[in-house]
Amino acid sequence: MPERYWVETLGCPKNQVDSDKLTGRLVSEGLEAAARPEDADLVVVNTCAFIEAAREESIETILALAGARRRGARLVVTGCLAERAGAELAEAMPEVDAVAGFGVPVTLGRKAPSFDLLNLPRPRSAVPWAYVKVAEGCDRTCGFCAIPSFRGPQRSRTEESILAEVDALEVAEVVLVAQDLASYGRDVGRRGAIVALVEAVARRVDRVRLLYLYPSELGDRLVDTICATGVPYFDLSLQHASKPLLRRMRRWGDGDRFLRRIHDIRRREPAAAFRSSFIVGYPGETEEDHDRLLHFVEEAQLDWAGFFAYSREDGTLAAGLDGEVDSGLVAERLRELSELQDRITAVRRSDLVGEIVEVLVDEPGVGRSHREAPEIDGIVAVPGDLPVGRFAKVTVIGAAGPDLEAT
Repeated sequence: MPERYWVETLGCPKNQVDSDKLTGRLVSEGLEAAARPEDADLVVVNTCAFIEAAREESIETILALAGARRRGARLVVTGCLAERAGAELAEAMPEVDAVAGFGVPVTLGRKAPSFDLLNLPRPRSAVPWAYVKVAEGCDRTCGFCAIPSFRGPQRSRTEESILAEVDALEVAEVVLVAQDLASYGRDVGRRGAIVALVEAVARRVDRVRLLYLYPSELGDRLVDTICATGVPYFDLSLQHASKPLLRRMRRWGDGDRFLRRIHDIRRREPAAAFRSSFIVGYPGETEEDHDRLLHFVEEAQLDWAGFFAYSREDGTLAAGLDGEVDSGLVAERLRELSELQDRITAVRRSDLVGEIVEVLVDEPGVGRSHREAPEIDGIVAVPGDLPVGRFAKVTVIGAAGPDLEAT
């Protein structure tokens, strides 16, 4: 009987791509997927280490799977936590059989030569969409982020390798991801290459969606290209709206610049949808900074937004900054921002009642229009008899928070 594996994935969509490629490697070595972790001969935890809460979740998951695995099964930890704190993790957790960054393949036998995970083949997607990672690492020096310290500088894939992966996946929607997506190609002297890549992917699939766009890279050409694909969805990495605090974060822009860009895009494409994320409680954040962010959120009327408490990360600029914000005040600011955005999202969703929208049916009874990224945003509840993997035009008849109902 073939050996069986289980891969547990934590963190962001980029980690899911890594897990898919790792799974492809295991299958190529003759392993089969287990129905549950307790049945596996090899249990792999693909960890996240972006912030403290993610590291805690990774540790808890490792310990839970260590206790649940069957006798004789190997437990291997990989991913960001393994790359960032591999030696410490191996020493502190004797339950783990191996800690391996993605430069080393995970196998049941001896350690094999290193390989390039970024360009490994992957299994065909089980759903009508798939994330495709176009680059690894990041060249930016944001004050709060430790990713460059363990993922390294940006390393773009060739357009040919990306398109070959897109073709092999055979999905209706491709979601392009990277730490700094709009800078794709810049590390190899091809600034602006993201435009040609989006156009090429759009010729192969019905929908192409982009996640994680640094605002300074969102020029007119890229905006027009995104709108031309028929998926005017803009996931902007803004982080805050206060100019002084953004400079303290080593970030570009300010609330007024961001608003002008959002309004310009809406002028070109009124159906454009926007998502962003913001850090609350960064060292030195004042009440005035917080008020600027509240004002921006009210003015921007984003479809989706996430708010996250600042997490101190060793090795970052912010770890040495003064001006720590009291945790109680951070929680209060988070609550205020989240409540405001929840109201905005609910109104924007209610405004769609009566509209005809085109959805991709992800599973029976569940669809998404261009406004909803998979696994991140709300959904459109559709009739259960609509075929999975196909597009359908439906009429929105109701809204409940982030979700819509359509017939």
